[in-house]
Amino acid sequence: MRNLLWFLALFALAAGVALFAGNNQGTVTLFWPPYRVDFSLNLVLLALFAAFVLLYAALRGLSLLLALPAEARRWRRRHQERMQLQGLLDAMSHLTAGRFIRARKAAENVVVQTEALARREQAQAHGTRLMALAHLLAAECAHALQDRAGRDEHARAALALTQGKGREAQEVREGVQLRVARWAFDDRDVQAALQRLDELPQGVARRTLALRLRLRVTRLAGQFRSALETVRLLGKHRAFSESAARSIVRGLAIELLRGTHDPAQLQKVWEQLDAAEQGMPEVALLAGERMLALGGDFALAQRWLLPVWEQLVRPASALPQELRLRLVLLLERGFHQTPGQPDAAWLARIEAAQLGNPREPLLQYLAGVACMHLQLWGKAQQLLRQSLTQLKDEALRRRAWAALARLAEQREDSAAALEAWRQAAQG
Repeated sequence: MRNLLWFLALFALAAGVALFAGNNQGTVTLFWPPYRVDFSLNLVLLALFAAFVLLYAALRGLSLLLALPAEARRWRRRHQERMQLQGLLDAMSHLTAGRFIRARKAAENVVVQTEALARREQAQAHGTRLMALAHLLAAECAHALQDRAGRDEHARAALALTQGKGREAQEVREGVQLRVARWAFDDRDVQAALQRLDELPQGVARRTLALRLRLRVTRLAGQFRSALETVRLLGKHRAFSESAARSIVRGLAIELLRGTHDPAQLQKVWEQLDAAEQGMPEVALLAGERMLALGGDFALAQRWLLPVWEQLVRPASALPQELRLRLVLLLERGFHQTPGQPDAAWLARIEAAQLGNPREPLLQYLAGVACMHLQLWGKAQQLLRQSLTQLKDEALRRRAWAALARLAEQREDSAAALEAWRQAAQG
């Protein structure tokens, strides 16, 4: 449609010119004493148009001629920029392909070209950032080549170039700081890595990449409390899947509990854990075991173990057999180490659980042990014998036979005691 309108306008213009020029009888007279020259008006108009075209062409040509030096400078500058970009792309492609020497050489060439432009007073608006990135790539290659001196030199140059307060310079500086911290972690220099991470601005330090690095550094340094706090932040950022986050938190909580040396310290560490962390069976079981090992208050440990017990007695419980066995053995050791009779509330729980699930051998064994401490010898013997028919764990079977042997000795039944000890020895 647009082309059609252009054609119509062109035809209308041609028709107007033809009508004007075809019947134009006007003349232009030039008096040049003693001469007189008559010109056709059409010729005069044509000559004026041709003169305008020639003058415009001459001025345009002169302008282009005078602009040639500046155009040459612009061409050289664009050529240098293309060379810099090509060098940066070569460095990145070689780095990702594992050609570290070629990548380092390409990055250093970009630095040399940028410095040459700056010396010729042709500095680019983004030249500083480009040079800093080239230094960073060269440092990354030097790190891969185990050239720590060259890596540190390029890193210092990159940091020096990003001292400005601009947003772009700040972004590059943050990236360099993160990489320097990562290199320190790769070198197993924990103090240097933590120092670099502490130097990060608060907003950068809470980014997922920085938090992941801090988690690795703190775990390497054995700072499990700081690592646990970092994992909690990562969980809020959804940096891990739910199962992975749970596994990492469980491992760190276990390491914290293992590092305690007295009951007061153990209780303090336990109180620093979240409710969800305290409810993890592995964590609660280890806390109870540490409390017994450190000679602490078993009644307090029993309160910690209550959520695990509730999982054990729940119908269709998903608690693994290994953890169920650990819980039963832990309660048994607690009964042995605690002077006096067991806690009445726990005895009621054990009895109710055993009555609610009379075919569960672990509950039968635990109820039998509890009855032993209550000096209910007959009931204890009955429950322990019932559990022996279904117990699959050899260690627990030996303990059950040993308990029956002690019961027989209590009754002064030497033959039964000898047989029970023999069964315990055979496993």
